[in-house]
Amino acid sequence: MKRKTNYALASVAIVVASVGAASAAVAASSDDETDTPIVGSELDQASRAALAATAGGRVTETEVGDEDSYYEVEVTFDDGRQVDVQLDEQFKVVQVMDDSESAGQGSAND
Repeated sequence: MKRKTNYALASVAIVVASVGAASAAVAASSDDETDTPIVGSELDQASRAALAATAGGRVTETEVGDEDSYYEVEVTFDDGRQVDVQLDEQFKVVQVMDDSESAGQGSAND
């Protein structure tokens, strides 16, 4: 009976160690996985403001609390080009930036 108890305790220890390692991996994951999307009426307002600023396209990604502004809205055009529209808390455009890797993150509204 003591032998079965030892095996059970060893199994529990392995499970606990595995859960701890998985938790550490999640904590060390990239910032992209922790981005908070815009939702609800804020999403509607941010989308309208971004699409007005870009004169078209479609909203393909959003984020609250972006490092560059309060809201970030990614707009993708039919030709595949993407821009990030930075908005303040009142949904006013702060900046529009080219999001293509080849463009080097230059400003599209200068």
